[in-house]
Amino acid sequence: MLPATRTLLIANVAVFGLQFLAPEELDRLFALWPLDAGFAPWQLVSYAFLHGGIAHLAFNMIGLVSFGNELEDWWGSRRLLTFYFASVITAAFAQLAVTASLGDGAPTVGASGGIYGLLLGFAMMFPKRKVIPLIPPIPMPAWLFALLFAGLELYLGVTGTASGIAHFAHLGGMVGGFFMLRHWQRQERTR
Repeated sequence: MLPATRTLLIANVAVFGLQFLAPEELDRLFALWPLDAGFAPWQLVSYAFLHGGIAHLAFNMIGLVSFGNELEDWWGSRRLLTFYFASVITAAFAQLAVTASLGDGAPTVGASGGIYGLLLGFAMMFPKRKVIPLIPPIPMPAWLFALLFAGLELYLGVTGTASGIAHFAHLGGMVGGFFMLRHWQRQERTR
């Protein structure tokens, strides 16, 4: 496992361990709270290191290792971290916009916005690479996998299905990843 991916994995697992020691305190300080319910600027990043349970952590870390390690090998550690945190921050902004519009006062935790950004980055860098989802275990090209996940998140977010999940944060992470890649492509064209 490459260094940035490994560091993110260790940090997420370590913070999850700390959540058992002081769960309410960590959530109060570091979860992403709506703007009118305890928001602090550092929460735009810190929320991504907290998780709501072992399954939440496990699925996010599987995505981190699956997509992050490949992208780090291609881009290098610095670019991977820039891309990941751009996705995390745009996911946070998307979630803040949704909670403000709905008047929702619940906090958000989890690395999912960053992971969805990595998924989109992987699909854009390696569109024909085969991906096999856990459910259903049907091989498909990465571009289709990312498109299906984006469509599912949009559907679930709009219909309010599976409440308690930050569907628009997931989409926000993908949007952040998309714009980060486009920014890099523009930079490379102007060199």
